[in-house]
Amino acid sequence: MVRKILGGLYMLFGWKIVGDKPQERKYVIVVAPHTSNWDFFVGWGARNVIGFYPNFFVKDSLFRLPFIGCFLKFIGGIPVDRSRSTNMVDQAVEWYQKKEDLIMTIAPEGTRSYAPEWKTGFYRIADKAKVPVVKIGFDYGTKTVFIDKPYYTKGNMKEEVEEIKSYFKKFKGKHPENGVK
Repeated sequence: MVRKILGGLYMLFGWKIVGDKPQERKYVIVVAPHTSNWDFFVGWGARNVIGFYPNFFVKDSLFRLPFIGCFLKFIGGIPVDRSRSTNMVDQAVEWYQKKEDLIMTIAPEGTRSYAPEWKTGFYRIADKAKVPVVKIGFDYGTKTVFIDKPYYTKGNMKEEVEEIKSYFKKFKGKHPENGVK
């Protein structure tokens, strides 16, 4: 029932989803372009309409805000201290090894500002955990969320990350000047 209501609201706001929910039980979602706080609501709406509930990394400072921190944790948020160098890749790989079902969403830009160099953690997690990458693009120009087919890494990180990045160049973020170039 909730999914139908959210689906109706999603359509009321003019958003649509192109592509299918992956059948795999474990994968890493790469979402881009990430140019606005509104991306959270677009993604959250899409996940409820589609019916999958991924975890996602969020800067830890948001978890210190009353109610927001509890809400983020409730919907799958995992706090990350971006000021410290911790080995999130190994932790995430361990989670994939321990769980039967795990979907992790990562915005490889790592910020809403323009990021010429992407963070490669999403690739290293997928490669080490031997799970596919699923590309999800937000296009504010057409109000469409695009879901691509699962892609298994081949071990050539530099080349593959550039290919994945290039896939997202066609999507217009909320603030296009900060989008993928």
